[in-house]
Amino acid sequence: MDTFQALVLEKTGNEANLNIRQLHMDDLPEGDLTIRVAYSSVNFKDGMVAINHQLVESYPLIPGIDLAGTVIDSQDERYNEGDEVIVTSYQLGTGHSGGFSEVARVPADWAVPLPEGLSLKEAMILGTAGFTAGLSVQRLKDNGLEPDKGPVLVTGATGGVGSLAVNMLAKQGYDVTASTGKTNETDYLKKMGAKNVIDRHEVEDTEQKPVRGKKWAAAVDPVGGKTLQYILSTLSYGGSVATSGLTGGTEVSTSVLPFISRGINWLGIDSVKCPMEKRMKVWQRLADDFKPDMHEEMVNEISLDELPNVLRDILDSNVRGRTIVKL
Repeated sequence: MDTFQALVLEKTGNEANLNIRQLHMDDLPEGDLTIRVAYSSVNFKDGMVAINHQLVESYPLIPGIDLAGTVIDSQDERYNEGDEVIVTSYQLGTGHSGGFSEVARVPADWAVPLPEGLSLKEAMILGTAGFTAGLSVQRLKDNGLEPDKGPVLVTGATGGVGSLAVNMLAKQGYDVTASTGKTNETDYLKKMGAKNVIDRHEVEDTEQKPVRGKKWAAAVDPVGGKTLQYILSTLSYGGSVATSGLTGGTEVSTSVLPFISRGINWLGIDSVKCPMEKRMKVWQRLADDFKPDMHEEMVNEISLDELPNVLRDILDSNVRGRTIVKL
């Protein structure tokens, strides 16, 4: 394959432009693995990069923080032509051209061999969102969460992390309450496994109260802001919240009270620099006991041509579940 198509973010003067381009192999960055990309996926972070031009380290850049595909050339003895791999995180799609391309070239240290039990398509239905949800569930379990401890709250539940976390937890027997701003998605969330669905405004701290009545054994929170404030004030004794996102804002106002009076845990979830040993273990669990149901309602498959509009939609919270790009 001498030429291929990719979505390219370019900058001329102070103006950045996003266009589908025909590229050559020489246009790709340096790396040990050249990969024929089968699927990528669309994450909120991709919208921040491609549309808002945030987190971009250099131009021109092919966005896309996820990819799954087949190795077509390897300069690393760990991989051979024909190997199927997943690549997420690190600088992919921010400082190093990423997954919105028919061909990608990456460092071999970034690649995870596709685990048995996952197809390339399923790997991107999961993608960074699924990996983040899996990390969140793993951290909560490591901190003592069991199904008999009480209800678990998942915020931003119609988004990628939220939808997948709801399903992962429900399949393992947890009593899941999903919060969302999309009350018309109640049936969808219950199909994902939520026992209860509540409006997101019910879990926002508008009164600056650091301690409230105990409600949740744990929470998965990709929202942050006032929603995280509310969660911290309502966790049961010894409860934990796994925080992975900032769609609700970066500012969190709380106090030491819930931490010292209830022994709660605020767990930060980082998918970007997660050590490879832990990364591979979580991907293996995502192919096994953490593997969610791949409901059709959760997955929207698009082409490269449709991608720019979807990147705008995800920033406006107009995307449900997971959107994957077939390359």
